[in-house]
Amino acid sequence: MSLIFYLIIFIFGACIGSFLNCLIYRLDSKQSFLKGRSFCPHCKHQLGFFDLIPILSFIIVKGKCRYCKKKISWQYPLVEIATGIVFLLILNYELRIMNYGFNLEIMLNSLFLILNSCFLIVIFVYDLKHYIIPDKIIYPAIITALIFNFQFSIFNSSILSGLGAAGFFFLFWLISRGRWMGFGDVKLGFFMGLFLSWPNILVALFSAFFIGAIIGIGLIALGKKTLKSQVPFAPFLVIGTFIALFFGKEIINWYMSLVT
Repeated sequence: MSLIFYLIIFIFGACIGSFLNCLIYRLDSKQSFLKGRSFCPHCKHQLGFFDLIPILSFIIVKGKCRYCKKKISWQYPLVEIATGIVFLLILNYELRIMNYGFNLEIMLNSLFLILNSCFLIVIFVYDLKHYIIPDKIIYPAIITALIFNFQFSIFNSSILSGLGAAGFFFLFWLISRGRWMGFGDVKLGFFMGLFLSWPNILVALFSAFFIGAIIGIGLIALGKKTLKSQVPFAPFLVIGTFIALFFGKEIINWYMSLVT
């Protein structure tokens, strides 16, 4: 596979990331993402073509709006770069599968991975900014995962994995009365189980709690947070989901080699 092809996939992913940024903003402002042109969130000036080139526009204008000179959030290029990288990882994942032949199932799986990766990226950013997982994103994600898995033999395994992860988070939510974990994490756990199935869901949960603990301890050590501070957990769950999706098999094989 040529470098040019990988570059095209990255650029396509960055363009999708630009759209996800728009979706995140309009979810918060309760505007339709299907209507109206993009505009500066500060001065409301409509953005032209050269203002909307993923990553490059941010660099050209030096992180400031061309019209009002207010700073543009680093969220925009970072989401575009992250989405481009995720699309490259999906491509690499699918190329490994295609060694066994290409068919309709692989094509549908690619679309499934792209769509649900976009859902996960939106959840990551939205929960990080607003401490909430929007129902307008998590419910379509769950429905998509149910429909996809129903077509294939992993349906029962995915349902059990989803119920197990959701039940685990539900206990945290119930015991703490929502102080340790929001109910949105329960719904996200159900989606993760549907999306990853068994045993990758274990990799995702372990990764999420491990990374969350490391970052939490770091923030406390730096004085940025205290033990009573609220920290959004969905970003860690999203990171864990991507780790399990792209590297779950290798992690499980490595672990099994240690214990056998």
